[in-house]
Amino acid sequence: MRSNTVKTRLAAGEIVVNAWLSIGSSYSAEGVSHSGVHSVTVDLQHGMMGFSEALHMVQAISSSPAIPLVRVPDLNPAEIMHLLDAGVYGVICPMISTPEQAAELVAACRYPPFGNRSFGPSRGLLYGGKDYVAHANETVMAIPMIETAEAVERIDEILAVEGVDMIYIGPNDLAFALDGNVSFPRPRSEAAIKTVIQAARKRGVPVGIFCADAEDAQARHAQGCTLVTPGNDFGHLTRSMAAAVDTLCATLSENTPSQAAHGY
Repeated sequence: MRSNTVKTRLAAGEIVVNAWLSIGSSYSAEGVSHSGVHSVTVDLQHGMMGFSEALHMVQAISSSPAIPLVRVPDLNPAEIMHLLDAGVYGVICPMISTPEQAAELVAACRYPPFGNRSFGPSRGLLYGGKDYVAHANETVMAIPMIETAEAVERIDEILAVEGVDMIYIGPNDLAFALDGNVSFPRPRSEAAIKTVIQAARKRGVPVGIFCADAEDAQARHAQGCTLVTPGNDFGHLTRSMAAAVDTLCATLSENTPSQAAHGY
């Protein structure tokens, strides 16, 4: 079976740079996946796409060395299994607050006897290889998102669930839950993030986190997160375009004679 290089990098303590796609386009997914990132997450929770678009995006990502991941809208085993059948190698599930929910996520990602994933690998065989079913349980990643007050309180129980391959911190929802808003400073949620990272490191469970940009990703990596997501595609696109417009307008303003000089 095709190896999951995200798992091998995490096991070796190496950084994983993860792209995040909210635009439903296989073309942009293909371009981003060839940018040098180690993994690409298709966001079905807040992204502007459905399953059909996500399938095309996963196919585009598969043309690159990057590992295809997905964030599902919620803890829906049938939808999780469908996306795994489409060939994704890891499922990030939002709003996991209890060990029971974490166990349900793991079960949806594992074939019997370690879970209840239904047989029907479809595209998984094409992407993973003919021995996909024999090795999927050890290759596919189950990744709970930690972004509620209860999840922080019960983090040791969640981390103890067998089959949790990584946890992924959602700092913005955590800020809503603990600080009441997403504005900085975020004293309570930042303290909670440190608590979660420390607990995960004690258990030997890797930590991923969504970041505002590359600078934020560097700081989170220094804090102990091994997988970092330096913003999403829409944010990079709009920031880059705005910066280009600002630069161009400033340059044109400096180099264009005033209207008064032309008698206007």
